[in-house]
Parts: sequence; structure tokens; C-alpha cells
Amino acid sequence: METVNVLVEALPYIKEFYNRKILIKYGGHAMINDQLMDSTARDTVLLKYVGMEPIVVHGGGPEISRSMTKFGKEPEFIQGLRVTDEETMEIVKMVLLGKVNTKIVSKICLHGGKAVGISGKDTEFIKAKKKPMEIVKNYDTGEKLEIDLGLVGEIESLNPEIVKMLTDNCYIPIISPIGADDRGNTLNLNADTVAGELGAVLGAEKLIILTDVPGILENPNDPDTLIKRLKVDEIPELIENGIISGGMIPKTLTCLNAINNGVTSAHIIDGRIEHSLLLEIFTDYGIGTMITK
Repeated sequence: METVNVLVEALPYIKEFYNRKILIKYGGHAMINDQLMDSTARDTVLLKYVGMEPIVVHGGGPEISRSMTKFGKEPEFIQGLRVTDEETMEIVKMVLLGKVNTKIVSKICLHGGKAVGISGKDTEFIKAKKKPMEIVKNYDTGEKLEIDLGLVGEIESLNPEIVKMLTDNCYIPIISPIGADDRGNTLNLNADTVAGELGAVLGAEKLIILTDVPGILENPNDPDTLIKRLKVDEIPELIENGIISGGMIPKTLTCLNAINNGVTSAHIIDGRIEHSLLLEIFTDYGIGTMITK
């Protein structure tokens, strides 16, 4: 009866989200732990088989840093953004396209799904431009610093034709966050931003960001203070009061922008929990923070 009750609880959600696009930003611990990777791949295939259209955008930061160290290159970050010179860009492409993307595709196929790996350079899917130099303040010394992140880009336009073609033919797109400028130069893009903007362009039902925290917490040191539901107009005050801080700010703003541009709901969930996707989508209680308009 417990199994039956689980299925009955899931039924209205399966019905509501049938034929809807679910944009999954895949990163964090869920991507470097084999058991969790299997769990996430299996969940993604299940979404496809019950009639949804999952689309995966993946990161790969920890793996890139490890590979850089192996090649004797020290990773460098400025305010959380990776400084990307030509040599680093070659490592980024090698890791994202040659290792992480193909591994996710393989896991999806292993569990009965049909997956195809692409990047923003395929069919000029993501056109980008180099992120301009910024003047930032060094909060320790009070001085202003001019920073150049190198081959780090920001999105100019998205043409989702290739993604629609894949989903229309029952494939699960697995997308590396790499774009190209108007001269064909490769640029490293933020995976959260790619997922949010793609979700908006596609009119996705949900944007789900897998992280290494339970969601947005009122007290970052207490997982029991999880904010389960949040409206977009509550976000600025939470940032101002320091409840949303650090690395959670860009993730939350990505969710906010996605919702303001057409995504129905956004979710920040703990990818360290097995079957976190299913628990968030198909149960009444969920496991993370759901943001809506």
C-alpha cells in the first residue's frame, strides 16, 4: 500500500507536467559522485518516460580545477568567476565536452534513455560576447581593481532550434555551457545562467538547480530553517537582509530572471540526496526551495 500511495501522490503531478519542458541544471556533488550520478540519470530518464521533456545543462567546475592542477596550472578565481586564458580554455573544452558531457550521455543511455550531447557552439545555438572588463572594489583594502576574466562570456542570443529538434524526436539534450562569439572564438559561460535563459526561451515549466545545500535557508548553519516556498518579490529583501548571500545570490537571481521571463517555477534543491529530482517534482512536500511569481 505504501508503494501504491506513492504512485497516487505522483499522479496529479505527472498529469500536470505532461509534455512540459523541465530544465535541469546539473552540478555540484551530484555530478562527481557515481552513485548520485546514476540516481540523477535514472530520475531524468523516468521524467522522459512519464511524458515530460527534460533538458540538462551541466557544469564541471571541480573537474576543471582538478584537471588544471594535473597539468600544473593553478586555478584562479576573482569573485567566484574563473579566470580563463587560452590554455585554461583548452582544458575547459577537454573536460566539459570530452569528459563530463559524454559521461552524462552514457549514464542516461545506460538507464534506457536517448541522450545527445551538444554545446552552445553547435549550430550557433548560443551566441556570446566576451565579458567586459569590470571595475570592482577590493573590500579588504577599499581600492578599486580592474579585472579581465579572459575568455569568459555572457550570452547575447539563444537559438533553441537544435534543442527543440532533439526533444521533438524523444532525445534528452545534454548541454555544455560553452558559446562562441561572432568570430567563432570559444567562450566559457556560467552554467546557471545558460540554464535560466534557455528555460525562459523555451517557456519551460520548471527550472531545477541541483546544488550542495538543501535550498535557501533562513540560517545557513541550520538545515531545519529551509524556506520551502518563496515569491519573486520577496527575494530583494532577503538579499538585503543577508539571508540570501554568497554563492546563493547568483543562483537565486537566475531563478528570478527565469520566472520573470516565462518559466512557471524555479527550484533550488539538494543534489546530494538520492532521487532529489523525483522528490521535488512528484511529492506534495518537496525537498528544496520553490520560487514562483
